[in-house]
Amino acid sequence: MGGAFLAAAVLARLGGRIGLPTIPLFILAGILLGPHTPGYTLLSNPHDLEMLSALGLVLLLFYLGLEFHLDDLKTGGRKMAIAGGTYLVLNVGAGLGFGFALGWGTSEALVLAGVLGISSSAIVTKILVDLKRIGNPETRPILGIIVVEDVFLALYLAALQPILSGADSLSAMLVDGGKAFGFLLLLALAARFGTKIIGKLMNTKDDELLVISFLGAAVFVAGISEMFGVADAIGAFMVGLMLGSTASGERILKLVHPLRDAFGAIFFFAFGLSIDPGDLPSVFWPVVAAVVLTLAMNVAAGLAASRVYDFGTQATANIATTLVARGEFALILATMAAAAGLDKRLSPFIAGYVLLLAVLAPLAAGRSHWLARILPGPRGGKDGGGDGGGGGGKDGDKDQQQVPVSV
Repeated sequence: MGGAFLAAAVLARLGGRIGLPTIPLFILAGILLGPHTPGYTLLSNPHDLEMLSALGLVLLLFYLGLEFHLDDLKTGGRKMAIAGGTYLVLNVGAGLGFGFALGWGTSEALVLAGVLGISSSAIVTKILVDLKRIGNPETRPILGIIVVEDVFLALYLAALQPILSGADSLSAMLVDGGKAFGFLLLLALAARFGTKIIGKLMNTKDDELLVISFLGAAVFVAGISEMFGVADAIGAFMVGLMLGSTASGERILKLVHPLRDAFGAIFFFAFGLSIDPGDLPSVFWPVVAAVVLTLAMNVAAGLAASRVYDFGTQATANIATTLVARGEFALILATMAAAAGLDKRLSPFIAGYVLLLAVLAPLAAGRSHWLARILPGPRGGKDGGGDGGGGGGKDGDKDQQQVPVSV
């Protein structure tokens, strides 16, 4: 574990000197020191970091929930649903069509629909933090789309599991989906009506007790969520949503930072350990085609979201480039596909696709102003920051001032 932390830190420091984002460098460290790459192997079994990696994902989504306040859900629910629904229709639909075009099979096409259709919550969160865009106006729609995707994710996994396992019982499928939806509804009701009670339970002046309390709550609910067929990270997100509206919300936001950064790095490092570079050449062209399709669909989704929220071209470009990353959900689907004995080309395809977008997404998001120059639409309107630092000019400065001190 110490070697993993140090390797990620060294590569990130070297890359930072030439302006590279940290996410692909953490992943690269995992690839170079993993069991599939010639040379020194730090970890022969990637599962040795499985619990730490899961904790990193939980903390990243917990932080995202802290930033996404309940007021945003109350006031922007309709717009959020439209923007998120449009994103899913475009990207999941394109992924399903791409899967059938490859001709690998119906089950494989359903897997690819999810792989190409769902953004990486972890990478999107990291990009927003690294580029200091948490306070930008377009960040709320981005987080809203992530929430809609996460709800869809839970239902999609529940529906896909019996298909991949060969179960032909519609009743079993409905029961699994009902359990997942019911638990999500329970968490949503707790976030809506239980904030005062939760706030009293969490309230303490002692930082040590507060850290133990919110960390325990996030991890415990994440584990319970998984038992009900809901992704563990979604449970952590809902806990963050609850705690962010309490009197301790600002303190929790500050205290969770070092934990989020440390274990988030392990999440991306562990992702790199699972990638076998030797399998990538066999699926090179399908990966390239999928990446091009994803980029195109994200630009279309960005334009649609900006029309809903009346944004200008810079905010449109920020939405399109930030959401393009794919990650943890794709890896979950790859594991499910392998366990179900589906086409062996799926695993290297998903690994290459996710790795390429994990590298491209932070780079594209930091240079979104290039895309903004060629996008159709008004140059005015409510707009976001234009560069990697969170904005330029008066609007950019205003957005930058809205970023919490802890960020």
